[in-house]
Parts: sequence; structure tokens; C-alpha cells
Amino acid sequence: MSKEDIVRVEHVGMKYQSVNGEIDAIQDVSFTVKKGEFVGIVGPSGCGKSTLLSIISGLLRPSQGKVFINDEEVVKTSEKVGYMLQKDHLFDWRTIYQNVILGLEIRKNLTNENKEYVLHLLKTYGLYEFKDKSPKQLSGGMRQRAALIRTLAVKPEILLLDEAFSALDYQTRLVVTEDIYSIIKSEGKTAIMVTHDISESISMSDRVIVLTKRPATIKNVYEIDLGCPNRTPLKCREAPKFREYFNAIWKELDVHV
Repeated sequence: MSKEDIVRVEHVGMKYQSVNGEIDAIQDVSFTVKKGEFVGIVGPSGCGKSTLLSIISGLLRPSQGKVFINDEEVVKTSEKVGYMLQKDHLFDWRTIYQNVILGLEIRKNLTNENKEYVLHLLKTYGLYEFKDKSPKQLSGGMRQRAALIRTLAVKPEILLLDEAFSALDYQTRLVVTEDIYSIIKSEGKTAIMVTHDISESISMSDRVIVLTKRPATIKNVYEIDLGCPNRTPLKCREAPKFREYFNAIWKELDVHV
């Protein structure tokens, strides 16, 4: 274990009870994440990727093993962790500003300092002029940006992204991943992203963890080095080595069309 590790997942397993008996969802998964690192997790559909994120967040307790954040065992949800889901879950009866401060309201932490921080985020990431608009007046990409700012408003150390862009059309998705990656890196956050999109994982991640089919174990880990100066997701997709990583991970997943 390195002093730089902010997340440690140690021998985590998860079993479910169903009408047909016990289901083994995750089996002996261990990995670490360094501060400021962006880690992607890919695997076959239904292999337990989202379950793993829920365990890291403290929403689920594992059947075996432990998760540590900053050397503290995760036993419940933590303010150190922000969760970004596939749907933005913005409320149409609240303005963008009111949506973004929702987490602070729930935590009873809507201080003047935090209000100023929210306005700073809205100005920095191009949503200030839309702060009094309804979410339905914004594009899908802008809504996802607002959802990320809502997550950042509570100042988490770690961001968990669970298929956060999969509800968007392809072109919008490319633009939004560029935006979100830039914001996460600018804010110096650590991120763990679950996605079924191999290209997305390679273009955004420093490392990609490949899971097996259920019960999920770690099949391989890829250190992504595309040689991109001033790295962005779109630049990474154009790198010569991008296709090599894609083909290697595709074969690991044993995808059949």
C-alpha cells in the first residue's frame, strides 16, 4: 500500500439472496486508487460493476472484505464521496442554482462560503447565466454539467461515476466527457468510473480495470499511456496506441457480436 492511495478495496465479495438461492455477484476483488487518479472499470453486462461502486460509496456493505478511504474503513455513506449517476436527477420545479445547492441543503451546510463556492463553480464552468433557468431549458450536456457541479458543491474527495454519460446521444456524449474530464482534473478530484463503453474508459482513465463475468473478479488491469501531451478524451481517441488498447480490452471481455 502506498501513502498516495486514497481508496483501498481489499478482497471484497458480495452475495445476494434471491428466490432461486444465493447469487455470487463479486468475488475477491482488490485494488487501490491514488489521489488524483482516474480509474475506469469495465466488464460484461451484469457482472457487478455498479454493485462495486455502491460498496465503495458505503451504500452497500460487502459480504466479505473491506473498503478504506484515507485509511478509514467504509461502514456507511461518507461526505468524502460524491456519486454521479446515469440520470442527472435534476428537479424541474427547482432552478439550476436551487438544484446545485440541494446537497448542501440536505446536509444543512448552506453557509455563505459554500454559496460563494457554488457560484464560483457555475461561473467557471459556463452555467452561471443559466442559474435561474429550469433544467428542462438546458441541453442534455449542460444538465450533466449541472449534476457534476451539484456533486462538487459538497466538496467530496472522490467522485464515483456510474454510466454517467450513457443516457446521452453519441455526439453529445463526446462533448460531455470532454467537459466532465476537464472539470474533474481542474478540481483535482479522484475519480472511479464504471462504463460499458471501452473507448470511453480508455480515453478518460489513467488505468482500466477489466472484470470477468459474474461472479466478478479482476481479469486484468491496463495502465493507459497514450503519449498525449495536454491530455483530453478527444485527443486520446486520436492517439496511435488507442486502437491497441481497445483491441486488447475487447478481447479480454470476450465480446461476441
